[in-house]
Amino acid sequence: MVKPRKRLGELLIDSGLITEVILKKALDIQKETGEKLGELLVTKGFATNEQIVEAIRKQLGIDYIDLDKVSIRQEVIDIIPEVMARKHELLPIDIINGRLLVVMSDPLNYFAIEEIRVATEYAVKTAISLRNSILENIEKYYGKSKAEKAAENYGKIYGYRKSNNEPIEEYENSSSAPTIKFINTIIDNAILNNASDIHIEPYEGEMRVRYRIDGVLREIMKVDIGMLEAVVSRIKIMSDLNIAEKRIPQDGRINFKSKQNNIDLRISIVPTILGEKVVMRILDKSNFSLDLERVGLDSDELDKLKNIISKPYGIILVCGPTGSGKTTTLYTILNRLNDNDKNIVTIEDPVEYNLKGINQMQVNNKIGFTFASGLRSILRQDPNIILVGEIRDNETAEISIRSALTGHLVLSTIHTNNAAGVVTRLQDMKMEPFLISSTVIGIISQRLVRKICPNCSEEYISGSKEMRLLGINEKVKLKRAKGCSICSGTGYKGRTGIFEVIEINKEIKELIDYKRGEGAIEKEAQKNGTVLLREACIRKVLAGVTTVEEMLRVTYGY
Repeated sequence: MVKPRKRLGELLIDSGLITEVILKKALDIQKETGEKLGELLVTKGFATNEQIVEAIRKQLGIDYIDLDKVSIRQEVIDIIPEVMARKHELLPIDIINGRLLVVMSDPLNYFAIEEIRVATEYAVKTAISLRNSILENIEKYYGKSKAEKAAENYGKIYGYRKSNNEPIEEYENSSSAPTIKFINTIIDNAILNNASDIHIEPYEGEMRVRYRIDGVLREIMKVDIGMLEAVVSRIKIMSDLNIAEKRIPQDGRINFKSKQNNIDLRISIVPTILGEKVVMRILDKSNFSLDLERVGLDSDELDKLKNIISKPYGIILVCGPTGSGKTTTLYTILNRLNDNDKNIVTIEDPVEYNLKGINQMQVNNKIGFTFASGLRSILRQDPNIILVGEIRDNETAEISIRSALTGHLVLSTIHTNNAAGVVTRLQDMKMEPFLISSTVIGIISQRLVRKICPNCSEEYISGSKEMRLLGINEKVKLKRAKGCSICSGTGYKGRTGIFEVIEINKEIKELIDYKRGEGAIEKEAQKNGTVLLREACIRKVLAGVTTVEEMLRVTYGY
């Protein structure tokens, strides 16, 4: 147990953070409000959370733990009940030499320490962290058990009864209903884990929940399949979909109020032979960066892209698979171009983020409002810059090209594997080569690769296999993913972009006009300084940003 047993006020005076006069004033206020002393000092402006934490750390000689850099094993979390963690604002971190390491917002709370010792039968070693960080991580780590408990309660109440096409009404009214608790918890936990998607999938006898984190799916939990119908019905109600329709796919949207901020969820529900499957795409505006310098472009690629977007008219196309960051790149470009003397209009399917100062429209195929029809309307709105969510057919391609020919800057996405393949794709859409060469000014192909975890990565000397894959003749130091608690054993933490940027110059225009193949266009682009996707990823590997294995996963076939 920590000694000496000083009160917080005495400790803060000893550290020089506050004076006796301030303490007396704070204690007088505390008698009236009942607030905790530390919180009161912060709200009244006498000190910051960070200053109080640092003062306590120094005075008690205990460690400060940054919870953003720690991942806690579930078996450690399970040692302390959730109600105790919330009551005393603490988290178990690890077991070290038979002692339970507990991070607390108030390590002077000796009653809490004694309660933990009695309840867990472990000797307790304390550390300190910021209160908000502890509360956030309580939600993160106890979220899974809360969802599993909600599923268990659902089974007790409703017995996992099978559907007779009559919807279960429990989820419509009470926020304490098990289904609502279950859904809210898995969404909150996905947000805290920086997941991009939530998958709810039916299997024989069970419903599986998975999160996509850093581009890779991870299984979170499995519960009885009997809960599936209530979960899907609740999600349909939240996204204003037809709960009686189970035969055809449905798409919707939810504005979800998490504990941190408002989150947009894009909902896709499809029927399978075992029941309906749900995928929720998480669109978190608070984590959405519109800084062109931060998307992962190397300096040469960045300079080339800045030169392309500086042109007053033409078409800029971004290609890559779903989830490769195309929309983020387009929004970042629009943000760079956005100012008061330009009229920028977009047509998207769907609108993922609202951009200030930009007019955004959403496709509605049910009423015939398609990319093509919307684009025609935009042209009557006196636009300077147009964003078309995707060029899917020859009609949209033709209108986009005509728009560029009449002095508009058009940005869009198109599905091809590489940048040079965009030309072939447009030709497949019956676009004449001279129209393509006259309007397309830049093509960007991109992928997202996982970054190696900075905490557990280890260096090694490249072998013959790595040298061959990287196209190098000498041995170099590389990094590989090892796996630790911070990265949940994956070896990776976060993602960055790799890019292939082709600026259409005179020589490439001639190649397009004469219908030369993708290989010829790539060779000419390389002469002009373009770095192909595989080479861009090799640079990230050599720089220690990612691994050879991740390079092979993302750029396989290039």
